[in-house]
Amino acid sequence: MPVAGIGDIIGGALAGVGAFNVIQLEHAEAIVAGAEAAGAPVVLQISQNCVRYHGALAPIALASLAVARAAAVPVAVHLDHATDRELVEEAVALGVGSVMFDASALPDRHNLALTAEISAWCHERGVWVEAELGEVGGKDGVHAPGARTDPYEAAVYVARTGVDALAVAVGTSHAMTTRDAVLDLVLIAELRAAVPVPLVLHGSSGVPDDTLREAVRHGMKKINIATHLNKVFTRGIRDHLAADDKVVDSRKYLGCGREAIALEVTRLLKVLA
Repeated sequence: MPVAGIGDIIGGALAGVGAFNVIQLEHAEAIVAGAEAAGAPVVLQISQNCVRYHGALAPIALASLAVARAAAVPVAVHLDHATDRELVEEAVALGVGSVMFDASALPDRHNLALTAEISAWCHERGVWVEAELGEVGGKDGVHAPGARTDPYEAAVYVARTGVDALAVAVGTSHAMTTRDAVLDLVLIAELRAAVPVPLVLHGSSGVPDDTLREAVRHGMKKINIATHLNKVFTRGIRDHLAADDKVVDSRKYLGCGREAIALEVTRLLKVLA
């Protein structure tokens, strides 16, 4: 089927939408397989860090778009945490239908002005835009556990930038390897009431299942998960290599990692449903 628009997926969702980061092709294949097993739409995310790893956007973006087109469920492809305008423009030219433009390391007024400019440029081309108010930086900015997004400031930011979704700080941190984050559910509800666009939860790898359900119930819509799937992928590979120290065919152990991700994506999508 055609690559889905993320706005259509989120707009049609009655609960949370899973957005999972792609690192290798195996991730994209596994995420889609997991979504198909769950019978749910899904978002494939490609971060600027992933682009740096591959040395270019085109190979991983075009591969992810191909996987999305072959899927039996709606799949969107999204550029995550892009800080360079040139990368946003390249993604749009390649056919990526949504981007997160991250100007959060800049002073607020520069963040607002630049995000509004990018948002207008993307909208002219039919591209959906996510942004964040505050500093993500090196994964320890507004998503540090003590930081919080102010509902009034968030509403003003959305109105002035015209973005289609907003990532907010409610108690998560990026790159958590434990699932013990404590979310401010009251604040999520207040943000949902104040902000007229879908709310995005970054750093969801650190959130336990029951809290993810509550976050969605209180108003979170797009749930970003990366580190947790990397843990699952690595554990699947490590277990295979430990069981067979003579294996040399990378398809055998990467296939185990891919299968592990698929199973976990199915499970997580059911948590968010």
